Amino acid sequence: MYMDNLNKTQPSVKSGTEPLSYHNKDLNFTLLDFWRWYSSDILSNATRGILAEFVIATALGIDITVVRDEWAAYDLTTPDGIKVEVKSAAYLQTWFQRKLSTISFSTKAARYWDAASNEQALISKRHADVYVFCHLKHEDKSTVNPLNLNHWDFYVLSTHELNNYTRSQHSITLKSLQKLAPAMEYDELKAQVESKHELNIVA
Repeated sequence: MYMDNLNKTQPSVKSGTEPLSYHNKDLNFTLLDFWRWYSSDILSNATRGILAEFVIATALGIDITVVRDEWAAYDLTTPDGIKVEVKSAAYLQTWFQRKLSTISFSTKAARYWDAASNEQALISKRHADVYVFCHLKHEDKSTVNPLNLNHWDFYVLSTHELNNYTRSQHSITLKSLQKLAPAMEYDELKAQVESKHELNIVA
């Protein structure tokens, strides 16, 4: 019974109005206050990456009332069952810069850790069917807005294409990515992800 209580559970979506409490009394601080304090800097690397996952989820028609699974082997699953990995990179960072950042995306294979069983796979591999690379292309720090999807370019590759990319199996630069896939806009992503998934099936 004790071990059953330690099994992985699916968290519920919160409203933001949930208060902190102390000695069974609600304090004047809510979960929304925490969200504002913790994740308002959407240009920072970690938060921007999660924002990119959210953007792609909305583009692919994924149910955003289901809480993101931080420990899954891939980032998203479409309603049709396509497994999607999302990568992001940006020219601009929150810290002081003398020049724009060089764009490179990690594509390393990984050993999947199953949060439900607390077991790790023995072999490293790419677990998604399709990769979406999100490039925050805006170059002016005074006007950059990651919520403006016109500030982004998106590139889509099937896992089959990545597995056959000969230059590196650990990362891919923007220049190399642009030789393999055209830049997509937000409203083109769903059709492109479905098309790239077909390449995996054929391969």
